Amino acid sequence: MGFMDLRQWLGLLEKNGDLRRIGAEVHWDRELGAVARRVLEKKGPALLFENITGYPSGRCTRLFTGGLGDRRRLALALGFPRDVGNAELVQYVMGKNRQTIAPRIVKTGPVKEVVVKGAAIDQNEFPVPRWHHLEGGRYIHTFSGIVTRDPDTRVMNVGIYRGMIGRPDTAPMLLIKGGQYWGHHFQKYSDRGEPMPVACVVGWDPIMPFLAGSPIPAGVCEWDVMGAYRGEPAELVRCETVDLEVPATAEIVIEGLIRDDPSAWELEGPFGEYTGHLSDVPTPRPTMKVTCITHRRDPIFRGSLEGTLPGSYSENSVMSAIQRAGIAWNILTGAGIPGIRDVHVHPITNGVNIVVQIRKAYQGQPKQIAAALWGNSAAQYRYKHVIVVDDDIAPSSYEQIDWAIAHRMNAGEGGLVVFPGIFGSPIDPSTPMEDRDVSRLGTGLWNRVLIDATRSWKFERRPEWGNERFPPTVRPAAEDEARVRARWSELGLEDLG
Repeated sequence: MGFMDLRQWLGLLEKNGDLRRIGAEVHWDRELGAVARRVLEKKGPALLFENITGYPSGRCTRLFTGGLGDRRRLALALGFPRDVGNAELVQYVMGKNRQTIAPRIVKTGPVKEVVVKGAAIDQNEFPVPRWHHLEGGRYIHTFSGIVTRDPDTRVMNVGIYRGMIGRPDTAPMLLIKGGQYWGHHFQKYSDRGEPMPVACVVGWDPIMPFLAGSPIPAGVCEWDVMGAYRGEPAELVRCETVDLEVPATAEIVIEGLIRDDPSAWELEGPFGEYTGHLSDVPTPRPTMKVTCITHRRDPIFRGSLEGTLPGSYSENSVMSAIQRAGIAWNILTGAGIPGIRDVHVHPITNGVNIVVQIRKAYQGQPKQIAAALWGNSAAQYRYKHVIVVDDDIAPSSYEQIDWAIAHRMNAGEGGLVVFPGIFGSPIDPSTPMEDRDVSRLGTGLWNRVLIDATRSWKFERRPEWGNERFPPTVRPAAEDEARVRARWSELGLEDLG
């Protein structure tokens, strides 16, 4: 399938019964977020709010959210049937993440229909929600594609990073110097004594947040990978005030500069993060000075309710379940580890927990798997807990994983490994605040855990166990199962299936 803009995506969702238009008045302050939360709990459709308090008319009057809040809608966005299996999606992502089609620069596009500069800039003209009652402000960047450029290689990066409205023309953001890719860029601009150009793309093809929320290998631009997914070049236009390119058919683009000048930083946070908890306390953070806003006529604002709770998965969770599994599988393949059968991320964990299914080739293989994942930069916010199971355990089944942990994991024999004090997430609520001090440590610190729930190879083979190293299960012999299946109707049990 080719590229589509946000409006075409809305049309596709509506055609499939996956979009609900909200015509009743809803307030941007807390109420909109509470509506979005309840719809997530009900496993409901994407939402287009068309009557937002304080925005009956003006620059922007509508807000779209929840487009990728269900795995069936994610499948639709990727061009698959809604009922496609998880493994098929993961395998598709593994392949596409390694492919590129370079974008094409065009002279102009719908995103240039309105250009706002100087004193006319006011981010409050967009119906930006305060999603949660304990958040520090109105978060304008929850699902935006944040574009920066490496000043040395000139390769662009597109990521998803949170940012809130400070003043009408400023936005403090969670930016860690030297951290994720735009953090590397920020470090380079800081070393040069220059501000970092930034462009925030609000609302476009759903492939943008899907890839912007995942760590593509360094030196590869997400616009190029998006082209591979869509089978054609992305059409980009040059920004007005910064040296960056953005989609010609985006809804809104906010351009600006971020300086490494703590005296100009503004308070950011707290924010309801993907952990399902508030992230931190208000903290002075690098702040974007907006230099220009371009947008379509009658633009649609795009945002996302972050924060996953049991029974209520955010869009980020749905995306992470597929992307983080695919990325991990590619890491393990690249490390030359044999026997990987499946990699699964349960949406509730956003990839903080990951389950790897293997056909075990040697004792210690699960430790090699954990080491490969923890040694990769993609593990900054993910793969805190690695669970490895045998190929008779479905990694998608919590029940089967629980059984394997109960009866195959021996904590005193290397089945439980804790790797303390390694780089990790600075927004994990279980981490002491002093271990989240990025200004002092350069990163958050994690105590990562491996759970080896595979059968041990340290036991002697026994004839009573079929000459295997581990006792067999109580499943009937294959010939006994076959005989029973053949007699199922004769036994009067056909109604059981």
